[in-house]
Amino acid sequence: MATRKKVLICILNWGLGHATRCIPIIRELQAQDAEVALASDGRALDLLKEEFPDLTTYDLPAYDVTYRTWNMFLNIAPQLPKILRAVLREKKEVKKLVELHQFDCVISDNRFGCFVENIPSVFMTHQLRIKMPFLILENIIAAFNQYFIRKFDYCWVPDRLGSPNLSGSLAHGVKGLKSEFVGVLSRMKKNDVVSVYDVLIVLSGPEPQRSYLEDILTEQALISDKKILIVQGKTERRSHVFLNETTELISYLTSEKLNEVMSAADVVISRSGYSTIMDLAMIGKKAILIPTPGQTEQEYLAENLKSDNIFYSEKQSTFNLKIALTKVERYNGFENEFGENKELKKVIKKLLAEI
Repeated sequence: MATRKKVLICILNWGLGHATRCIPIIRELQAQDAEVALASDGRALDLLKEEFPDLTTYDLPAYDVTYRTWNMFLNIAPQLPKILRAVLREKKEVKKLVELHQFDCVISDNRFGCFVENIPSVFMTHQLRIKMPFLILENIIAAFNQYFIRKFDYCWVPDRLGSPNLSGSLAHGVKGLKSEFVGVLSRMKKNDVVSVYDVLIVLSGPEPQRSYLEDILTEQALISDKKILIVQGKTERRSHVFLNETTELISYLTSEKLNEVMSAADVVISRSGYSTIMDLAMIGKKAILIPTPGQTEQEYLAENLKSDNIFYSEKQSTFNLKIALTKVERYNGFENEFGENKELKKVIKKLLAEI
């Protein structure tokens, strides 16, 4: 009888999106009889424990990145030493885990230190090119980013090759990297159900901007006549309250429950995080995107999808719920573009065969 392949998946805790997009990978590995363990920190690890209570989990060092200003460079530059220390610590920790538990493979979602030289290591990202305010700075950052990616044996891009796609120039047309497109990774399924909510607000992302947006949207929801559900994205505690007759607030929902309420909402309001966009593409909903201030990737994705007449977007500082709900009607969303992800099945089958 063949021994089951042991796979360690290491997920970045930078909002919940990195964790949610790994859910289809975990499920496909299990479907192909691999033994899976998970490593992360903070809310991402809490979410994964909730989704997969039977899997072994490990704690990794926190990157602990915050977004306090609108300027991406000013946000990240002072935090680089802290990030690099976390990368060095996670490299040591992952090597120790692999030696102790005899993992056959490591899959890293955007954690640069999670590779081991003597076993297959996969890096997953949709950002082969990282958007910056100035082209010369963007080229410098791209060189560093791709230098670290090349330390891995494989690079997986959660998107489709060709058009329509979700990542645009972040992942397409980038030369010099051996990358493989593994399809759209979403925990969601398209369900045709009766509408229950006029608006679903899904909050996520790094603090303090997540809380800033919650305050803005909650204040406007309370004076709206629309039926609104707000999901805070707080995994550390459970609460469910009605703020008034039409506004409902819940701290956190599992993937299955979130799929239900997204399907039952006329419009979804969320950050323009890549994993959220993949979920919206899968269920085919109208959406209003609000990029995290200072996160150039989200700003690019929101503007790119808005210019393609797919999703409406607005800045956090000027957001007006009433106006946005009027304007979103002119945007179509993704309609019947995405279904079963056959690319993921193939790439995991190939990976397990090569171990």
